[in-house]
Amino acid sequence: MINRISGECLCGSVKFSVAEEFDAFYLCHCEQCQKITGSAFAANIITKPENITWVAGEKFISKYRHPSRDFSKSFCKKCGSGLPYINTSATSLVIPAGSLSGPLTTAPQGQVFISESPNWLPQGLDSKSFKGFAK
Repeated sequence: MINRISGECLCGSVKFSVAEEFDAFYLCHCEQCQKITGSAFAANIITKPENITWVAGEKFISKYRHPSRDFSKSFCKKCGSGLPYINTSATSLVIPAGSLSGPLTTAPQGQVFISESPNWLPQGLDSKSFKGFAK
C-alpha cells in the first residue's frame, strides 16, 4: 500500500496530501533556493504533477514566477510558508519537504549546486547543537 502524507502551511490555512511516490529528493544549494527560503538550501521533493490533493485553502495560495529563469515558488498568502507547486515547464510537482507533516520513508538522495553553498554552512553544521533555543 502506498503511504499518503499530509502537509500544510504554518498557520494551517492551506492543507494537502500526497502519495509517497517520489521521483527525487534533493537538498538544493543554488543561490535562488537560498534567496527563496532564506536559508542555506532547500529540501525539494520532486514527483508527478498530479500527485497532490488539495484539502483546504487553495484560495490562500500565491505564486511567484521568476521573470527570466525557469524558477517559481508557491506560498501561503497568510503566513508565507512554502507550498508545493508545479514547475514552470509543468513537468513536475515540487514539494518543499518542510511543508509535510508526517514522517517520510524517503530520504534525500543527494545535494545539488553545492558549489553555490554559503561559506558559513560547514562551520554551522559542525557547531554545537541544542534541543531548543540556545541559552
